[in-house]
This record gives sequence, structure tokens and C-alpha cells, in this order.
Amino acid sequence: MTDPGKILMGDGEAIQASYKQMNNQPVDWDLSGRPAQPLRSKQTTLAKSETISGPGTFMGKAMRTITFAPTHLEGWWFDRTDLPGSLPIRAAISNVWTTGQIVSNIVLRSGNPHNYVRMVEHLVSLRMGLGIDNLLIKVDSGDPPLFEQGSLDVVEALEKCGTTEIDRPVKYVTVKEPVTAGGSYGDFITLAPPDDPANPRLLVDCAVNFPTAIGQQRIVFPVEPELVKMASVARTNTSLGKVVYCATIGKLFADIRNLGYNTKNVSIAGKKRYINEPRLPHEGKALEAAWHRAVLDMLAAIALIPDGLFVGKIKSYKAGHRLDCEMIKQLYLNRELVPLEKKS
Repeated sequence: MTDPGKILMGDGEAIQASYKQMNNQPVDWDLSGRPAQPLRSKQTTLAKSETISGPGTFMGKAMRTITFAPTHLEGWWFDRTDLPGSLPIRAAISNVWTTGQIVSNIVLRSGNPHNYVRMVEHLVSLRMGLGIDNLLIKVDSGDPPLFEQGSLDVVEALEKCGTTEIDRPVKYVTVKEPVTAGGSYGDFITLAPPDDPANPRLLVDCAVNFPTAIGQQRIVFPVEPELVKMASVARTNTSLGKVVYCATIGKLFADIRNLGYNTKNVSIAGKKRYINEPRLPHEGKALEAAWHRAVLDMLAAIALIPDGLFVGKIKSYKAGHRLDCEMIKQLYLNRELVPLEKKS
């Protein structure tokens, strides 16, 4: 995609300038040549349940437990087992409460203000690509566990569960035309219909550009189970400056002083070098930040489309949770989503 198409949000001239910057940034890893996998026809849920535990994300000294279970409900749902009588929270754009202030993350809430779950992106992103349509995620608090292997523990737990088909068709949606939302920092995200209507798939072109050792990274790939699992080890990245902030001034804030982040479960980058070893190298260059951004952050917002699995193309540059969620909201406000019509 070389043109932003219809602009749903943001300044047109700024978006065009950012498009030029991204188009001039080289692609570090292009996997778009992989053959398109056929779309599934029947919905699935888990064949059995599986439970895993880990230290809390926002309360790092507390162990948190999460159970993945089959469900008759359609979509992905969170059930706060510590709040008896509360209804499950659907992973849907209508339930997004905030994308955080000091710590950027997607928070879902439904009904009672206490019935919320923070940092859901590393879980719901897996709705895209793993072939699981209906899932109940039982959590014992609003603070899901944080794992040293990124979301690989979650992927492996879901694989242990296996899947079973449900006699309901899988729903797929796309956009009527290329649409773009732009932010305030030279960031944008574009969604477009699939290139090949006869063999539709979800293709991502994602670029990041940090003023740290992370620098510029760009990847192009189709969303499919093998690549989602590979990328699931990618950790949240942060700068050395933010680490120092959290250890000093950040102690004044409740959300910061008990963060479960450490040198094993986040990637830390200084101005010129990484503080810890980055992951997902390709041809001598670590691409952990790009993979995390594309799969575990951006696809989480795409997974918040409740009407079906999105199929088409996504182009993202320097964007984050706030813009991702704004884009999904704009799709509904402007009625841009339509059912996918597969053509032969």
C-alpha cells in the first residue's frame, strides 16, 4: 500500500509525510511470499481446559492464575473468578475502558467498575491466527500474569487444550476501501481489503522507529499459526530512561511501584545498545520490537472486532494501543466494516 486511502482520523498532510517515511524504510524481513492458507469454515472452541500461573503484571510479587476453558459463548471472554456474580467481559472494542496513561496497555471493563482486566493485549491478540474462535479466560484478578517467554506460555497452554469444531460458520469481515487513522506523533495505521479476493488472508506490514538501540525495524508477514507462535516470545520493549523513571519518580504511583517487569520479561534498550539480549534476530538484526508491536499489540486491537475475523491488509507505522483502538472505533463510527465476500 502506497496511499492511505480514506482518512478517518488525523491530519492528512502529516499522514502523507509519515507514509513517505515508512515507504522509504527498508523491509528487514519479508514473509509475504508464503502461500495463503485456506480460511476455516467452522467455528472452534477448546477441547479441554488448561491452567497456568505467573507473577502479576502490575503486582509482581503476587502469583496470578489464568485458566483457558471451552465455552458456548461466541468470541473471547474474560471471567473474573474473584468477583462472584459479575458477568464475563467480552474482548470487544465496546468494552475498552482505557489504553493506560503511565503504562500503555488495553484495559477491558464491563458493568461494575471493579469488573475489569488490564494488559489484555498479550492474550486477546492470539485470537488472530491460532484458529480458536470461542474461548473463556478465567482470571483470579484484574492483573493477568506476566511471563518471561512473552506469550509463548499462553500459546503452549492453548495447544495442550486442543480444539473442537462447533456447528457454526466462522464469520469474516474486511473494509470497503483502504482507510487510515493518524496520530499525533507521525504514527498511522491503515486497513485495506485483501489483494486476492480468491485467496483472502490477513497480511501485515509493520514498522517501528525508536530513538534507541531498537532503531528502525520493518516486517511484512501473513497472520498464521506458525508465525504467531514464533512471534509470541517477543517481549514488551522499554527504554533505559523509563526503567530509571520507574525506579525513582515512578515509585510515587501505585501502577508503577509494584510492576512485575524485570530484565527477563521485558526488552530494555539504551541509546546505543540493548541492556539485555534482544530476541527474534534475522540476518544479524534483532526484530523483537517489530514482532511484538505487530503481533502482540496491534493484532490485539484487530481482535477486538466482535463481528468476525478481519481479513485484508494492515499497514502500521510507529503506532500504539491508543491509535489502534481509535482505528477500530472509527471503523464502526464510519460503518466501514463489511462481511468478506470470497470470490472464485
